[in-house]
Amino acid sequence: MRALLVAGALGLATVLAAGCAARNESATQRSAGEFTDDAAITAKVKSAIATDVGARTAAAVNVDTYRGTVQLSGFVDDKATAEQAASAAKKVSGVREVKNSLRVKSSS
Repeated sequence: MRALLVAGALGLATVLAAGCAARNESATQRSAGEFTDDAAITAKVKSAIATDVGARTAAAVNVDTYRGTVQLSGFVDDKATAEQAASAAKKVSGVREVKNSLRVKSSS
């Protein structure tokens, strides 16, 4: 009887661990639909930056999107341009959050 209880407990622990692993895996991986949505948001953000700030700046700004959160990176001429780019990104439909990691080029 004791061996049966131990085996049952181990089986339950295995099932629970597998369930937790599956949830953690899905928390870090996107579905095909999410991937497509993020790709569309990235394209719209690049276009919005080109329209609001200029094509030259848009070419220098790297845009990555993950589940609606947009990360901007790269180098721009000044702080105002970095703020304009972030503002343009925030206006895009589907954008939940913008993380502005743009850096201003040094003047030297």
